[in-house]
Amino acid sequence: MLIPPELLPGGVVLRLVSLDDAEALHAAYVTNWKHLAPWEPRRPDSFFTVAGQAERIAGRLQEFTHGRIVPWVCEGEGSIVGTITLSGLVFGPFRSAYLGYWVAADRQNQGLAGSAVAGICRAARDIIGLHRVEATTLLDNAPSQRVLEKNGFEPIGVAPRYLHINGQWRDHRLFQRILHDAPPSD
Repeated sequence: MLIPPELLPGGVVLRLVSLDDAEALHAAYVTNWKHLAPWEPRRPDSFFTVAGQAERIAGRLQEFTHGRIVPWVCEGEGSIVGTITLSGLVFGPFRSAYLGYWVAADRQNQGLAGSAVAGICRAARDIIGLHRVEATTLLDNAPSQRVLEKNGFEPIGVAPRYLHINGQWRDHRLFQRILHDAPPSD
């Protein structure tokens, strides 16, 4: 699947992750971990190494070749300033995926997350051929909820104890965006 890069505000490029990103992704996670920790699962120490990121990227690219995920990075000024991933891709009559993303602490409130989500939704509809994208947020993550709502996601419920985040099972608000109503092509 060929997914071209997309230019986002502030000169940031949204593009598929590559094995060459291991060092930059390592640096991004180390720099932003305190900012991300309240919203993320706990990570093993190996996650915060270049080798750990290289292994993670290789696994994600393998999943990409099998059509199960699409992993992007947001790159600005030679560094990774965020990631965004469609995972759990299902085709056939469902044609859906889950959306997850984060943006660096120093890039908050600049429209980057919203622009990245908009770009992913376009790719999900026009290139990947999905009908629907689902996203979840912690109940108290109002900024992420605003990003989703500004991009046409609508709340569809609450999932109790949905994900193990920062050391505990946390309730999440569920959102979905219907991308189109055309019948599946396969």
